[in-house]
Amino acid sequence: MVNADAITLDQLSDELLERACRVRLVLTDCDGVLTEAGVFVSWKGEELKCFSLRDGMGVERLRTYLGVETGMITCESSGPAKARADKLRLGEIHLGVRDKLSAVGEIIARLGLRFEEVAYIGDDANDAPVLARVGLAACPADAFFLIRQIVHYVTPNPGGHGAFRDLAELILLARMHETPYK
Repeated sequence: MVNADAITLDQLSDELLERACRVRLVLTDCDGVLTEAGVFVSWKGEELKCFSLRDGMGVERLRTYLGVETGMITCESSGPAKARADKLRLGEIHLGVRDKLSAVGEIIARLGLRFEEVAYIGDDANDAPVLARVGLAACPADAFFLIRQIVHYVTPNPGGHGAFRDLAELILLARMHETPYK
């Protein structure tokens, strides 16, 4: 397991670094990745969710330092998911999606990318088809146990506590040192 305090090159396999170097688009699920996979519901039925600000910084760092676009693909169609995606200025916002693999296929076709150039972070069974197809598959530390077995990278942090940021920092670290991994 990678130390959550600091990811260093010697803790990461060459294969993982190569996968991270190819990434041109990072897509994420919402609940269980950007949140703790829970929801607060008021007595009026209003949904409230807690998002990590560190994940937001991960989006910004990918965009600013690498020019890597980010997006959200979620079964959710809630106001909080849309509000967070808008706040982060995600390039791809796909809410209420049941067939995530088809959605990813449509996105990469439109952007002229290949599956190998996409990173996806998800936490549960409905993410498995995408995770099995993309170039860099990741999940939070507290993802469903079967998902943790099929991904390339399990983040040190759980969903809602910087898991997306962990993935972003892995990509940044790999790209900063990409020459030996091409």
